[in-house]
Amino acid sequence: MQYIGKIRILIIDDDVDFRENTRILLMLEGYAAQVAEDAIEGGKALLAEKPDLIISDINMPYMDGLELLSLLRSNEDTKSTPVILVSGRSDIDTLGQASQLGASDFLIKPLTRERLLNSIKTCLKTAEDRSSPASGKT
Repeated sequence: MQYIGKIRILIIDDDVDFRENTRILLMLEGYAAQVAEDAIEGGKALLAEKPDLIISDINMPYMDGLELLSLLRSNEDTKSTPVILVSGRSDIDTLGQASQLGASDFLIKPLTRERLLNSIKTCLKTAEDRSSPASGKT
């Protein structure tokens, strides 16, 4: 699926309501949003077309969001892709592990529309700044 000129966001979450509501919100905001119900489906979507940003739940079957983030950061093609982790869990160990693995942001469910959109904008801007030639990194 080609989304010429649109920022592509992949939403990986086993909660169908969260996944679909987020997809609709992002599409209304002008993003190209794709969904996957777990990390396996998310991996297939990543192989088909690399997104500009990933929103992933932590608690999912087969592979949790922290394991997925670790894999993404160890892969040359996805190591710099912004990843926003979302969860109902807010314990210090989970937050610390997410930070250590390189999560771009960590949001606690339930999310507000404003919080999610602000996080997306901030993560995309940070990724853009890091990849620009003026930053010294490519």
